[in-house]
Amino acid sequence: MLKLALAYAPESVVALALTGRRKQVDGRLMDPKAQALGALFNAVRVPGEVPTLEESRRSLHVLASKFDRPNPPGVTRQALTLPGAAGDLPARLYDTRPQEPDRATLLFVHGGGWVQGDLETHDGLCGQLALEAGIRVIALEYRLAPEHPFPAAPDDVLAAWHALANGAAGVNPDRLAVGGDSAGGNLTAVLMHDLAEAGLPLPRAQLLIYPAVDAAMNTRSMAALKDAYVLPRDRIEWYLDQYLPSGTDRADPRVSPILSPHLAAQPPAHVIVAGQDPLWDDGLNHAKALQDAGVSVEVARFPGQVHAFVSARRAIPQGVQAVTGASAWLRRQLA
Repeated sequence: MLKLALAYAPESVVALALTGRRKQVDGRLMDPKAQALGALFNAVRVPGEVPTLEESRRSLHVLASKFDRPNPPGVTRQALTLPGAAGDLPARLYDTRPQEPDRATLLFVHGGGWVQGDLETHDGLCGQLALEAGIRVIALEYRLAPEHPFPAAPDDVLAAWHALANGAAGVNPDRLAVGGDSAGGNLTAVLMHDLAEAGLPLPRAQLLIYPAVDAAMNTRSMAALKDAYVLPRDRIEWYLDQYLPSGTDRADPRVSPILSPHLAAQPPAHVIVAGQDPLWDDGLNHAKALQDAGVSVEVARFPGQVHAFVSARRAIPQGVQAVTGASAWLRRQLA
């Protein structure tokens, strides 16, 4: 009960309760609310224990329902279908001014390790982006592994993109961006590679929220944070084992998009990284690779935060800040 109370308590109270007990990794001090939420996660999901697929999927729904904010008032939701690589896929349109034509749109690709997540787990986040950025957001429910292993997910995202770029759901292709968190950030970056590889027009902007872009898993943060709250290294390995068929080349740019030979062709990026997340260096390294290739990149660093903090905005104030910053950037890019 104490761990639950701390997860919801004001930041000042949690900071006081953790005086002298704040965790620090590689010189980065953990945010008190992130540490309280992480301790609660570890109490429920024992470190080192491999979950069943059902438990893993259920846990993400619990995270969203208990710790994320709901879809905000004033944001309408409309059920859609979009073409996938093997048939129609569920999608959802978020809007604040549905009567106005020619609105800018963000295609949002949810995270969840390629094995979990759906329209419900990211409902509040998509609604908030629509509200604060003043745009339409279309969330896509792509096929999940292990039932549909790689390359089903990137193929689905590519098929849905083609439909939207050709005007599906009333989209103006000249005012279209793509974004996602974690595995959704991976799929967003893979889409950039796929489009550039094919010589096709790219979106106006890409939003990458703690993206997983390097399946080699040999970065400094991957080692330093192997026992991280929320997303330890063994959990990442388990996700990849579910997602990738045996023998898949992890250096394939459709798996590790940081290795794409087409970074220079890509649109401006906003990259959100969390310093208590093994994917910290994935995001920073990808941002630098894009910058070195001449791409305009804005990096939002949250050194004290854990993975998935943007989906825990009810408990973590910096999750709210991250969404507000991303929304302001999207508004500028899509104006």
